Amino acid sequence: MNAPRRLPRRAIDGVLLLDKPLGLTSNAALQSARRLYNAAKAGHTGTLDPLATGLLPLCFGEATKFSGELLDADKTYAATIRLGVTTDTADAEGQVLQTRPVQVSAQQLAAVLGRFTGEILQVPPMYSALKRAGKPLYEYAREGITLERAPRRVTIHTIELHEFGEDALSLTVVCSKGTYIRTLAEDIGAALGCGAHLQALRRTCIGRLRLDRAVTLPGLEAQDQQQRDARLLPADALLEGLPRAELDSTDAVRLGHGQPVRWGGEAGRWRAYAQGVFLGLCELDDSGWLNPRRLIAAKENTPANA
Repeated sequence: MNAPRRLPRRAIDGVLLLDKPLGLTSNAALQSARRLYNAAKAGHTGTLDPLATGLLPLCFGEATKFSGELLDADKTYAATIRLGVTTDTADAEGQVLQTRPVQVSAQQLAAVLGRFTGEILQVPPMYSALKRAGKPLYEYAREGITLERAPRRVTIHTIELHEFGEDALSLTVVCSKGTYIRTLAEDIGAALGCGAHLQALRRTCIGRLRLDRAVTLPGLEAQDQQQRDARLLPADALLEGLPRAELDSTDAVRLGHGQPVRWGGEAGRWRAYAQGVFLGLCELDDSGWLNPRRLIAAKENTPANA
């Protein structure tokens, strides 16, 4: 009996906003979505822990050229923090290290949360993917080895308290890149004197991309190919915060050949277009030359809704 014929991979371009489920790694979520799209090329814009759910932008085709753009973007999380219990991983997946009574007033909590707003120092957790001598820290941690980690500066833009029960907090945190919400939960617990760990985490926003536009994997599976393709955002959705340069056809050709073109504006990174079609990411220097950095391939294959 012959095996079923495998369809060739599709050269499809675009950005999918996925609502990642609990317990699934970012790579596993990516591969599931890639299979549903039968995409030739795919990548994600930064990992989300298996414990966490929520917004995970995935890139297909030409959009993968810009997948790193969201690494520096601010993120928003909905976090549930369990007070009175510390774990070795600072989250609900770890082994319990200590249990203490919780005697925290609303005034104490408000004062402590205020201390963690703004620019703060965080020590990265041992259970993280940061590498030392080419080896992830979590591998050392699993071997019972604790290494010194230098504190890092991160920025907590806002902490909004939604619920405060006897032993749990519900927060919305808007923060800079590199912020560990597990560490934030652990540090808040230490400051309150009772200890704490991160019980649940949901990412709701990355830069200008929002969870309310995302789809779940079961939702994707229930759709046909045309409906799935219609969910894809164009590649420039990853660059929405950058200024836009609309070029004429002559300059667009020059740019496509890797040549700089004249442009008036503030020096920095720009999105380049010609007749409304996205060309790619450019850098405008101080002398007024717009230099190509990462361009879309000449043969476009953008989704219909692009």
